[in-house]
Amino acid sequence: MRTVAMLAFPGVRAFDIAVITEVWGVDRTDRAGAVPGSVPAFELRRCGERREPVPVHGGLTLTPDRSLTWLTKADLVVVPGLDDHGPPAEPVLAALRRAHHAGIPIAALCGGAFTLAQAGLLDGRRAVTHWGLTAQLAAEHPAVHVDSNALFIEDGNIWTSAGTAAGIDLCLHLVRTSHGAEAAATIARAMVTAPFRTGTQAQFIEQPTPAVDRDADALASVRERAQRHLAEPITVADLAAWAGMSPRTFARHFTATTGTTPSRWLLAQRLATAQRLLERTDLAMPEVARRAGFGSEVTMRQHFASQLSTSPRAYRAAFSTAG
Repeated sequence: MRTVAMLAFPGVRAFDIAVITEVWGVDRTDRAGAVPGSVPAFELRRCGERREPVPVHGGLTLTPDRSLTWLTKADLVVVPGLDDHGPPAEPVLAALRRAHHAGIPIAALCGGAFTLAQAGLLDGRRAVTHWGLTAQLAAEHPAVHVDSNALFIEDGNIWTSAGTAAGIDLCLHLVRTSHGAEAAATIARAMVTAPFRTGTQAQFIEQPTPAVDRDADALASVRERAQRHLAEPITVADLAAWAGMSPRTFARHFTATTGTTPSRWLLAQRLATAQRLLERTDLAMPEVARRAGFGSEVTMRQHFASQLSTSPRAYRAAFSTAG
């Protein structure tokens, strides 16, 4: 996924355009002309019916630099969300169908799921959108299996994501699966955002901006401590004890604060650690598994298969920067 086509048509959201551009459209060469070794040089193109400015929500405009035919030449097509969920012009929908039939992966951010549904690409598939729009998507497109919880979902080479920040998560996930965890982390650091949230994490967090809260502070300290000791056989009971809570109370507070369960969070941290070690070092597989806290290579391999649809050895072969 080095060449990326962003759809440009009236009404798309400026935030989503900015996210797509930050991930795939920024020149990352430094003053010496070097590019971070883990991040490839991307080509992002804005594709529309005509190369004329199109109105964007908020009084802005976006000028396409390629026609819709370029969608079938891209490695990835990304559809920004929009506030008016009426269908775009038929040529836009037809171009999306052609890209899908050509086998091009397609990702839609937030309300962009409506555009894919209007093109008929989500019929019989699982999809997600902003939690406030899931009922509307299900009502207007009953053939779509709408999931109201996930941050992002893939079904048949088509990706959809929940609202706003989940679009960042999906874009970074696509970079991670194509170019490795280090590439995604490098981009995330530049954006000052979290580099790793799993698609199964809940999109609605009960306390997204908690007031000064001793429980929230305790949970942050627990997460930091856990990250320093991932090589150890940490359990959820251990995390609860560090927070001075019962396991049940701890799990409830943790999920309300982070949107995911303690066990899922621990697994995500172990996977991210293993990915970094596989990319950056030539450590033997048992040592990678030990340092990531999986205990054995077999357990690590099982989690790579279930969560990343690959094996540790295949991951290293694809993304290693060591040596």
